[in-house]
Amino acid sequence: MQSAVNLWPLLGVAVIVAGFLLRANPVLVVVAACGVTGAAAAMPVMAILESLGNAFVKTRNLPLILLLPLAAIGLLERFGLRERAQTAIATVRSATAGRLLIVYLFARETTAAAGLTSLGGHASMVRPLVAPMAEAAAEAKSGPLPEHLRHRIRAMAAATDNVGLFFGEDIFVAFGAIVLMQTILQAEGINVNPLHMALWGIPTAITAFVIHAWNLRRLDAQIRRQMSGGAA
Repeated sequence: MQSAVNLWPLLGVAVIVAGFLLRANPVLVVVAACGVTGAAAAMPVMAILESLGNAFVKTRNLPLILLLPLAAIGLLERFGLRERAQTAIATVRSATAGRLLIVYLFARETTAAAGLTSLGGHASMVRPLVAPMAEAAAEAKSGPLPEHLRHRIRAMAAATDNVGLFFGEDIFVAFGAIVLMQTILQAEGINVNPLHMALWGIPTAITAFVIHAWNLRRLDAQIRRQMSGGAA
């Protein structure tokens, strides 16, 4: 006979949802959720505190891994990284916002296909470098940009990073999603070679590159049309 499953520990999930809806302190919400879950599972108080302590010790270096790169990028921006990047791209006469983003799309997709997914990202690459350079390229061609076009370029820069990473990493044979799909299919009796799955990601990646590159070319046309006084 199957034993009954205790669902009361799931109250911790409700605590997290309620805490975030109320915009409470995330640390307090997580600690409260752990306490509610442990109490619902009839864990002794000392066992709950011990679990929290062990989790803290195991992940105490994680904030450093996340915060140190952001601090370094912030210092670079403070000392003129964005301005230097904008000045450098403005000297390239053939550069446009769309062309620059196409080059970044190609670089992001190919490096992700090789497993180098950390060579990019919104915080580390798009905000401090790619988006300012795309704005500077557009301004060098068309003059000062209105605010809505500036936000449009920033959005396309972020989208370019997303597309390049998402479709590029599908080609990498050791990517977690490929391993997960292979495991699920194998559990259902379907034997699939992970290498074959990665290879079948190449046509999709090429198609995504072509479609998004076309959208970036349309971005250049939109900038020219609006800056020359045409219809949006």
